[in-house]
Amino acid sequence: MVGIDVKEPKVECEDPNCPFHGTLPVRGQILEGIVTSDKAERTITVERSYYKFISKYERYEKRKSKISAHKPDCLEVKIGDSVKIAECRALSKTKHFVLVEVKGEE
Repeated sequence: MVGIDVKEPKVECEDPNCPFHGTLPVRGQILEGIVTSDKAERTITVERSYYKFISKYERYEKRKSKISAHKPDCLEVKIGDSVKIAECRALSKTKHFVLVEVKGEE
């Protein structure tokens, strides 16, 4: 995969929406988070924490957001794993990201 420093998966897959073995172009944001759900077929839910500055109080508050991401067949992931997801074209109503790397358990 050109432009992103991630390891290529060892397993081949036939998924057309795989950034490694399919034709899905990856561009835009690259985010990291923790998998909270893998119940849907070829879809995972990733939760990421971040800090938001509140100017009135001149302090930061902790926030969380959940992002749906496409899971290619060549990558194995389970709940609690730390992952890296990359932005791509819209794959469905809620999926605009694709899984590119599994970092391991958090």
